[in-house]
Amino acid sequence: MSGHSKWNNIKNKKAKGDAARSKIFTKIGREIAVAVKSGGSDPNTNSKLFDIVQKAKINNMPNDNISRSIKKAAGELGTVNYESLLYEGYGIGGSAVLVDCLTDNKNRTAGEVRYLFDKFGGALGTSNCVSFMFDKKGVIVADRAENQTEDEIFELAIECGADDVSVEDDIFVINTSPSDFNTVRNNLTDKNVNLISAEIEWVPQTTVTLEADHLARFQKMIEAMEDDDDVQNVYHNVDLPDDEEE
Repeated sequence: MSGHSKWNNIKNKKAKGDAARSKIFTKIGREIAVAVKSGGSDPNTNSKLFDIVQKAKINNMPNDNISRSIKKAAGELGTVNYESLLYEGYGIGGSAVLVDCLTDNKNRTAGEVRYLFDKFGGALGTSNCVSFMFDKKGVIVADRAENQTEDEIFELAIECGADDVSVEDDIFVINTSPSDFNTVRNNLTDKNVNLISAEIEWVPQTTVTLEADHLARFQKMIEAMEDDDDVQNVYHNVDLPDDEEE
C-alpha cells in the first residue's frame, strides 16, 4: 500500500509474512512475463527484465524462482498476454485512488475493480480524473546502518544522485526522478546499502484525512484490491495513522 503514514507502511514492508511474500512473488512473475515478451529472456540485453530481476532480489525472491519465472514466461509467450492498465477512481470521502494492474482479461479486471470501488463506497472514474493529483517518483527504502548519522545518510543520498531523503529510526527513504531511479538504485547497491524496496510509484501531492468510520471502510477497500491477483499496486492520497495502517 503506497499511502501514509509512510513510516509504518515501510516497517510493514520489512515484516512481510509468508502469504504476503508469495503474493508478491506471483505479481513479480507477471512483470517478468511482460518484460520477457517485450524484450527477450536475457536480463543482460533486456533492460526492463534486468530492472525487474533487481526488484525480485530486493524482495528476497530466490534465484531459482526468478529463473523459473523467466523460463516459464519464455515458454508461454504464445498463450499468455498480459496488458498493463491503470484504473483511476474515488474512494469514500472523496479520496483519490490509482489501481495499477497486469491482466490477461481486461473485462474481468475492469469489472472486479469497479465492483470493489462500489462495494466500499467509492466509484471508478475516467482516465486522468485523479492521476493529476499524483507525481511519478522513484521511491527507494533502505536500512539504516548501525551508528549511521543523518548527516552521513544525506551525504550518501546526494552522492548517489537522490532528489531528497527522509530519515527515521532504522530506515531512510530516497526519492528520485523516474529517469534517475535506476542509477540511484544501482549506486546504493554498489555501496552495499541494504534496500528494502525500490519502485517507481505514484506519490500524492497532498493527502486527505478521513473520519474513523470512513477510514476503516477505505482500508478494507485497499486491502481487497491488493488481494486481487490482477492488481500489482494501489496508490492513494489518504493519510493513514500509524496505528491504523495494515
